[in-house]
Amino acid sequence: MFRPLELFIGTRYIRAKRRNHFISFISVASMVGLAIGITALIATISVMNGFDTELRSRILGMVSQATVTGVGRSMPNWQQAMAIAERNPHVKGVAPYVERESWLVGNDANQGAIIRGILPDQEPRVADIGSKMVAGKLSALQPDSWGIVLGRDLALMLGVNVGDKVVVYAPPTGSSVTPIGVVPRLRRFTVVGIFEAGMQEYDSGLAIMNMHDAEKLYQMSGPSGIRLKLDDMFMANKVAQTLADQLGDAYRAQGWMQQHANFFKAIAMEKLVMSIILSLIVLVAAFNLVSSLVMLVTDKQSDIAILRTLGATPRSIMGVFMVQGVLIGVMGIVIGVVCGVALAINLPAIADGIQNLTGHQILSESVYYINNVPSKLEWSNVGWITGMAFVFCLLATIYPAWRASRTQPAEALRYE
Repeated sequence: MFRPLELFIGTRYIRAKRRNHFISFISVASMVGLAIGITALIATISVMNGFDTELRSRILGMVSQATVTGVGRSMPNWQQAMAIAERNPHVKGVAPYVERESWLVGNDANQGAIIRGILPDQEPRVADIGSKMVAGKLSALQPDSWGIVLGRDLALMLGVNVGDKVVVYAPPTGSSVTPIGVVPRLRRFTVVGIFEAGMQEYDSGLAIMNMHDAEKLYQMSGPSGIRLKLDDMFMANKVAQTLADQLGDAYRAQGWMQQHANFFKAIAMEKLVMSIILSLIVLVAAFNLVSSLVMLVTDKQSDIAILRTLGATPRSIMGVFMVQGVLIGVMGIVIGVVCGVALAINLPAIADGIQNLTGHQILSESVYYINNVPSKLEWSNVGWITGMAFVFCLLATIYPAWRASRTQPAEALRYE
């Protein structure tokens, strides 16, 4: 079967045993380094994708994708605002809520927390907190029942369980003035449920009660705002801007990305920095090909001279060594991609095995919000990593191949 001369000779050079074993070692080292760099890059990007996805899902399980609030304590004309929001084609669900700070007193300790007042029958329209209940039911939060649902860690700190009593202190308002001064309002609640969101921010700092009970406790004439669920969570900022324009200056609309902008920007920056650092590792490994090909060109001076005397053009000579360098790079890329994909897919299981074997927690939930190593392989990332590595390898072959093409037959054969 016919093959181009450059491809034929280039592949023969790869298969042939070399007189200088150090050149073979450098070539293998370049291939292995390239494979390790690509494996590390794919695995790291997959872990960063997993962190991003896991945190998004956990945050959106507890907060809405967009919110509309009033300027004051209570939202004016909130029913009208709900009707306007429901007419937006991207809005799938709407529910009112109250959110205020409080101080909780339990059996063993006191703890500050955020109180969120909800309507249990409407809450599933905007969040799936009902699926995160580990004790009791969200439907037990009925008006005037004075029931409360606590995060798991908050319940542990307070030393309470379902059926126990918790005293909730509300910050004083202008109407809380007594002859002895301004005093906070307090009310005894019964713990009717415990939830676990998987994020310490909510498990240790959030308590939920019926919205009407929250309005009475905080002496509010209506909810703090309304929460929205959208057909596309990445449309949140655009929908929020549209609603802000429709409702006017008395209202403020925000998407979930605006509410947690700094957090997700930090993750994106970490992902970018890690990509750049590991890309430099791939670049260094790819440019190891330069040294191996330069030494190979020096070793093959007589072969190049003979090819030139037989009529090979400088372009053909250049093609021979570019083919060899690219083939070495492609083998390293293929090995790296296979190992990287396999590692990214099995990384959570590998991390769990290491944790069970050593008894050491790799990720602390108090620091990273999650206690497992997430991994999400995206083939688009594998594609650009593969393309980038191939370009690096191609660039690394240009100088040695050009140097080979400049070889003069008479000079090369003078001492042969």
